[in-house]
Amino acid sequence: MTTTIILFPLFGNFANDKDVARELRQREILPRLAKGEDVILDFTGVEGATQGLIHALIAEPLQIYGKEALNLLQFKSANPLLKTLISLVIDYSLLPGKKKSN
Repeated sequence: MTTTIILFPLFGNFANDKDVARELRQREILPRLAKGEDVILDFTGVEGATQGLIHALIAEPLQIYGKEALNLLQFKSANPLLKTLISLVIDYSLLPGKKKSN
C-alpha cells in the first residue's frame, strides 16, 4: 500500500512548523514504514522549508530503518532547494552511530 502525504495544505509554500512535522512523522510516517508501506511526501506547491522541518519529518525514520527507509520514502515534486535539504538530512541521519533501535 502507498500513502501520499500532500504537504502544502499543512505547511503552505514555506514549510517551517516543526511541531506539525513531528506530529506528521509520529502519526503518519512511522506507523506506515513500520508496516513496510510506501510513503510519498508530496512537496507540490512548497517552495522552501527549513532544515529543521525536513529533519523533523525524516531523520527519525532514517535513524530507525537506515537505508532501507529510502526504499519506502519518496519525495515528489521537491524543487532543487528542497532536494538539497532532503539530501543533507539523509546524509547526516545515516552517519554511523545515528541508528536507533525500533
